[in-house]
Amino acid sequence: MNTPAPVYDLLLRGGRVIDPASGFDGVADLAIKDGRIAALKEDLRGTARETLDVSGRLVLPGMIDTHAHIYTYVSGRFGLPADMVGVESGVTTVVDQGGASCMTFPGFAKFIAEPAESRVLSFLSAYVVGGLEGHFYPSLYGPESVDVAATVKTARAHPGLIRGIKVHAEVGGITRWGLDVLRKAAEIGRESDLPVYMHFGQMWTLPEGSNGVDPDGILPAVVELMRPGDILAHPFTRHPGGFIDKHGKLHPIVDAALARGLKIDVGHGSHFSFRMARLALEAGVMPDTLGADMHGYNTRMTPPPGTPATHPDPEEAHPFAGAARFSLCYAMTELLALGLTLQQIAPMVTTNAAAMLGLQGEIGTLTPGAIADVSVLADDRGRFKLGDNEGTEIIADRMLTPLFCLRAGRRHDAGAPILPEVLAA
Repeated sequence: MNTPAPVYDLLLRGGRVIDPASGFDGVADLAIKDGRIAALKEDLRGTARETLDVSGRLVLPGMIDTHAHIYTYVSGRFGLPADMVGVESGVTTVVDQGGASCMTFPGFAKFIAEPAESRVLSFLSAYVVGGLEGHFYPSLYGPESVDVAATVKTARAHPGLIRGIKVHAEVGGITRWGLDVLRKAAEIGRESDLPVYMHFGQMWTLPEGSNGVDPDGILPAVVELMRPGDILAHPFTRHPGGFIDKHGKLHPIVDAALARGLKIDVGHGSHFSFRMARLALEAGVMPDTLGADMHGYNTRMTPPPGTPATHPDPEEAHPFAGAARFSLCYAMTELLALGLTLQQIAPMVTTNAAAMLGLQGEIGTLTPGAIADVSVLADDRGRFKLGDNEGTEIIADRMLTPLFCLRAGRRHDAGAPILPEVLAA
């Protein structure tokens, strides 16, 4: 008696599958059943209710964006809709960095995370006010605005959603308050047993009449406060106070920090510089994760008809209305253009990102039995113009573009209005 072939809900045939969790990298078929990975195999036998030919495409575990800003309305012009950054950009898990606080987290959980098709997680702001208007108001972010006990209580009460703590180590704040805010953030991390995500690179203006602290002294001072697993953000920043000192050299403390178990997230956003990235990469800095850091000030969009604005005034919500520029795939393309390999980059948006969130083995993997989060990308070859935030342009010979993703087995096409236009050189 012949055993009937298995019946799957969906079969993705013939793509190049890269699964860093298992070490698999090759042309294979991926089967989905009941919202989970059913099988991954070359020339997989079996029938499916739907079969998609993805030959010539990249098939990755559902990509994880470790740095997003998605608290719409509450964070004003700063917040983008979660699914625009997530499944509509080929990304299945989105981590909001510091939008919600101990005071505003209930609204984030109810109105942002709960209705989203994307998986939404939070690195809770160390500041009581959270990410209001993208931190236009530095006076709200001093040590008196950090409530250690309340923030720890909120983090402990929501372990499923809150995966870390967000704070800023930058010259404008340290000139005003020294290290007091950062000491409190480190205390929150210890008491809640969560990683602290530390922003580097100047963000706030200096107080009037002040020359500021030495930006090159910030990193060594702050590293002393951090624990293994804490995250150093923006290694390729063009702003003072980052990994590259005023002499154009990698700060010597970076090697010591990595030896202590600290991690690095690109945190692309408005910070990314090809010039700084080359210096850091040539000095041996390899990021662990690749957060895109998209928000309402660094994305350009024209919302399609019927799309709700993220702010009462759409033009004010996106003051650079026009062609889009950003996506996690675009940031991956830039790293490819800088000489990294796909095998180096794929873990940054899958296994390493899952480990940063304490969710290794649960997401960022195509292991049979895992939730069927899958990203399918085009990998086009040619000549493509890429530009950074300093106005530098380079020519890349390949471009990664999101096509669609599966979130728990459900398909979402990549049609976000913030996806970049591909510019042929």
